Amino acid sequence: MKDFVINNVQVYRKKVGLTQEELSNAVNVTRQTIIAIEKGNYIPSVALALKLAQTFKRPVEKIFTLK
Repeated sequence: MKDFVINNVQVYRKKVGLTQEELSNAVNVTRQTIIAIEKGNYIPSVALALKLAQTFKRPVEKIFTLK
């Protein structure tokens, strides 16, 4: 069985009231990267996952889950 990552980036982005563009600027990536992460088409690096968690003020495990 292959592992895959489930993410809640879109959920937390909306909870804090950020647009995809605002979030991309906050973590220094393109909007297209945020779109790909939210769609599950791209798994971010550890550094980016930690930046997203810091932006949302949540533990990284709340945002990304291994299934």
